[in-house]
Amino acid sequence: MAYVRKDAGTLTSAEKRRFVKAMLEIKRRGEYDEFVRMHIDFYVTDGEGGLRTAHMAPSFLPWHRRFLLDLERALRRVDASVTVPYWDWTKDRKVGAGPWTEDLLGGNGRRSDRQVTTGPFAYAGGNWTIKEGITDGEFLTRDLGRARDPIELPTKGELESALDDPVYDVPPWDSTAEKGFRNRLEGWGSGRGPVAWRNHNRVHRWVGGVMVGGASVNDPVFWMHHAFVDLQWTRWQRRHPDARYLPAKPPEPGSSQYRRIVARHEKLPPWDVTPDSLEDVGRIYRYA
Repeated sequence: MAYVRKDAGTLTSAEKRRFVKAMLEIKRRGEYDEFVRMHIDFYVTDGEGGLRTAHMAPSFLPWHRRFLLDLERALRRVDASVTVPYWDWTKDRKVGAGPWTEDLLGGNGRRSDRQVTTGPFAYAGGNWTIKEGITDGEFLTRDLGRARDPIELPTKGELESALDDPVYDVPPWDSTAEKGFRNRLEGWGSGRGPVAWRNHNRVHRWVGGVMVGGASVNDPVFWMHHAFVDLQWTRWQRRHPDARYLPAKPPEPGSSQYRRIVARHEKLPPWDVTPDSLEDVGRIYRYA
């Protein structure tokens, strides 16, 4: 039977405790840091050579769907009742709302160094030391809303603009694609500042701290954010029932994307799965 992923803002006190306890346990075992390292390793941009699977590519959504499933399976090995909740950032838009509570993710970082000092993932508690990162910092950092250069979370209207696009992805299959659901949701825009970050990307910038960059998994909100992004893929599929993952076939030799992206039936590194196999996960989980 499919299990349920819930809105983080609706979790009971007991559900929050079980989720936090399971997260801290896989961190204690060293499993969590393996997820951080994997995301860093697969954070490949347009400007780099080789295959892109996790970002700036059509497989952004199936890659993170499988990544979420792996994390969720690790949590459920600790406590079978736990699932990854999602953070609806179109609704819970303020510091202190949604997941930003003392009994779930804690709050903002302090002004001096952005260190998170509240909640179960505060460095002072001794249970959440950062061991895999792109800097030498050992503590979780956040800058919710960016105090010095404020930005806003994406709105429902901005999210709707992605959901309305009837095509999954379009050439050139990267961060410069001007149409297609995938990039409208992933959020690579043109220009500078907030206009260059839409939907998924702007949320990472709004949270700030370690959520900016390849080591973003170090903040547990990463999973709640990506669960909500994953939910949008499900909603898009319902809105456009005849649409499929694209490209259906790999780019041919001579294309700038030859061997740089994953087509529908190709293997999706680092797993032995294809985007096609991840389009329907209704038998595994559903969203409340």
